[in-house]
This record gives sequence, C-alpha cells and structure tokens, in this order.
Amino acid sequence: MKIIFLDEIDSTHTYLKELINKEGYSYPICISTEMQTNGQGSRGNSWTGKKGNLFFSFVLKKDELPKDLEIQSASIYFSFLLKNILSSKGSNLWLKWPNDFYIDNKKIGGTITTVTKDLIYCGIGLNLLDVSDEFGKLDIKIDKKECLEIYFDSLEKRISWKDIFSQFKIEFQKSRKFKATINNKKISLENAILFSDGSIEINNTRVFSLR
Repeated sequence: MKIIFLDEIDSTHTYLKELINKEGYSYPICISTEMQTNGQGSRGNSWTGKKGNLFFSFVLKKDELPKDLEIQSASIYFSFLLKNILSSKGSNLWLKWPNDFYIDNKKIGGTITTVTKDLIYCGIGLNLLDVSDEFGKLDIKIDKKECLEIYFDSLEKRISWKDIFSQFKIEFQKSRKFKATINNKKISLENAILFSDGSIEINNTRVFSLR
C-alpha cells in the first residue's frame, strides 16, 4: 500500500477517487491528511472533524481481499481490523454496527465504503482530539503513520472474514443498547438478528452493512 500524506484537503475519499479517475488504478493507494474540510460520512453526512485527527481513505481491487469476504461485509471488516489494532495498544474502542467507532457511549469516528466496478474504496475518520461534547475521542495516544503502516500490514495478510466475524458477533451485543439509522429513521438494535454476512434483520427487514 502506497501512503500519501497531505496537510489539508476537502475529503480524502473524494481526492482519492479523483486521482484514480485521472491516473487509473495500478496498485493499492492510501490518502491521509491532517485536516479535511468536507469529509464524507454515511448517508451523505459530513465528517470534517478537527486538524490532527485521523483521516484516511484507501482503494484496492476486490480480488485483493479475502476470498470469503462479501462486499456487503466490507465496512465491518475494514473497521474491525483497525479496532483490533487499537485494542492491542490498550484502547477500549468498540465497533457499533455497522461502521461506527465508539468509546463507551460516544461516537468517535466511522467508516464509509463504496464500490466502483472492480475497485473498493474505504474512508475512515477517527477523533484523536476533542471535537465537541457530542462526540468522544480515542482513549490512547497513537502515532498516525505507524498506525497506518500496521493497519495495512494487517490488511495485506487477508485475515478471513470468518475470523473477523467470530469476534465481531460477540462485540455486537454492545450495539443492542443503541440505535442505527435505517431508511432515515432511528431504529433500536435491541432485537436485531445478526447474520454471518454482517447484515441484520430488524422489524422483519434485512439490512446490509455496506455504506
């Protein structure tokens, strides 16, 4: 994975897509920035954050992922890899279904995953600093460059979805105390049924995790 570090851009996700549209895809690339002014969040929301927080997006081919990973599980997969790395460093970070990073009961970041033909794009934002009373921040200090290098080393190992899901389904119990936005409505996850592809059934409706 080639990692490009920038000082400030509007959105790592937008920048990366424009770069690939212009130059084409030759190998996996990550864009990271100290500050983004118009970051993309799920459901069209923004995730701008604050200078010094962790912002990065990367692209790779679908066939560079584990063979048992279905695309609708990608956000959970990418998020949980980072969660595991930060947990190994002492963080109490946990992943709320399907793509939100939490410390205790406060969101501190999230993941957005999009697909274009045979390429998959993932963008992650994580608060390392205080942003507002509404959001939390990571509970440990990290070196962002080192963290990204470890993350992409982990990604290159192609850890199976089966292994990741076996861990996530245990942690999913924490999500039951919260709500998720489904069809623009806040829905309790208390009685959600989690399936092995990362989707859930709630109110007799199957909802997939790709965002």
